[in-house]
Amino acid sequence: MSRESDLSKKPQEHRFPCASCGAQLAFAPGTEHLECQYCGHRNTIEASPESVEELDFRSYLLRLQDEVENEETELVKCDACAAELERPANLAAFACPFCGSNIVTEGGSTRRLIPPKSLLPFRLNANEARRAWLAWMGALWFAPNALKERARADHRFDGIYLPYWTYDALTESDYAGRRGDDYWVSETYTSRDANGNTQTHTRQVRRTRWRSVSGHVTVPFDDVLVTGSRALPVKYLEKLEPWDLEDLVPFEESYLSGFKAETYQIDLAEGFERARTIMDGVIRQAVCQDIGGDHQRISSLHTRHHDLTFKHILLPVWISAFRYGGMTYRMVVNARTGEVQGERPWSAWKIFFFVLAMIAIIATVIVLAQSS
Repeated sequence: MSRESDLSKKPQEHRFPCASCGAQLAFAPGTEHLECQYCGHRNTIEASPESVEELDFRSYLLRLQDEVENEETELVKCDACAAELERPANLAAFACPFCGSNIVTEGGSTRRLIPPKSLLPFRLNANEARRAWLAWMGALWFAPNALKERARADHRFDGIYLPYWTYDALTESDYAGRRGDDYWVSETYTSRDANGNTQTHTRQVRRTRWRSVSGHVTVPFDDVLVTGSRALPVKYLEKLEPWDLEDLVPFEESYLSGFKAETYQIDLAEGFERARTIMDGVIRQAVCQDIGGDHQRISSLHTRHHDLTFKHILLPVWISAFRYGGMTYRMVVNARTGEVQGERPWSAWKIFFFVLAMIAIIATVIVLAQSS
């Protein structure tokens, strides 16, 4: 039976027992093997014969209406941050890795999902992610001292695969607008000197000559990246980029062993609307370049998307969530590059004393300047 025909079946739990002691193996970041944390036994992950392929966007949307190729997955949802995760085996409750709230696995839901076809495996382990986080925390200005003391503690990090969409397209755009070309003219004006005498001067003044234009631009797009998650602020996820998408590998359950995986909440169609917004910004830049001149105005722009394809991929991050001063703060680390982004509290006292110090310095400068 083909892989695609199997997607309509409810997936079974995949376990990877250690051949030596029977414990559960977990993927070791930065390697190509599963490792037992108890006896050290290793299982090599064999390279998949499949390739990372693009799927036709429009034909896939039509097939989704019949829900034939979707994978049915049991989910649990965090009521605090709205993250959705696959239901973990043999756990009645666990801490949400996104916000630290307790999630009870009873009363979950079942949803049919497009399965991921490729991913980037974890490259950094938890200790390496913690060191990157500590360096980031140490560089924060105006952070409370208690926060930095907490950062030096053995804080928990969860490894999670986040869902993403990538979109490829060849775009053709017809536009109309105006091109502005600057030129300079001499202008005469008068002024009065200190004695009240009139003086005549000449200066160069810039003018702009406008003319109507129209044209056609073709812009290709490759791997426009859109998050499928709503659990973390988009501004932090975007700052984790760039990702080495050229190193994507075909999806293999072994890479997920020992980690959690969030299911997408932004579906294929909504993801494309977000990707289209990104594409539109690049297309407008291309149109302005095609118009040329010193200034450009676009009055109409009509774009067609050809050869539109997509991938559903998983990207690895380390996440830490903690409470401070009654608020929950989240940190996220790119598990490929070590880039750190997140939320942080501010020390009101440090800011207050900094402002006082600045006022004192300015006052001292003024006094010295007046006395000299």
